[in-house]
Amino acid sequence: RKDTELLHNETIKPALKLLWTTGFEGAEQEFLDAFERHRKGENKDAILDALKAFESVMKSICDGMGYTYDPTKNTAKDLIVILENNSFYPTYLNNHITSVRTSLESGLPTMRNKNAGHGQGTMVVSVSDEFTEYALNLAATNIVLLTKIYAAKKAGGN
Repeated sequence: RKDTELLHNETIKPALKLLWTTGFEGAEQEFLDAFERHRKGENKDAILDALKAFESVMKSICDGMGYTYDPTKNTAKDLIVILENNSFYPTYLNNHITSVRTSLESGLPTMRNKNAGHGQGTMVVSVSDEFTEYALNLAATNIVLLTKIYAAKKAGGN
């Protein structure tokens, strides 16, 4: 499909290319694992790996920028707050970034929690391909945004 091909070329490929750079090896592996699991039909695990990649990107950024965080305890929501509190985002975009933060917090982490992150109980929880593809695309979009901001900051930009 053209829409899937366009999204792949404009989001997934750039995310993989950005993760290929030094410092993001863990996130790259997790993101590739997410696609491999999706290919195998392991959709719940694919969503988990997508969130791991997203969190790993933020941890790598915290490491690279010297931001303090707890690598064993901080969740995606915590890491977003840490980036915000350290002015990782330009201050003139605070209102906009607050909306992005809300989207990030309620998007991928929530999908993980509702569909794959907790015990399913007596009923087998099935995650459809469209939700898995959405999670992968959402992770890729957020990875591209964060890694581009990081690269600009490391290059001396704001």
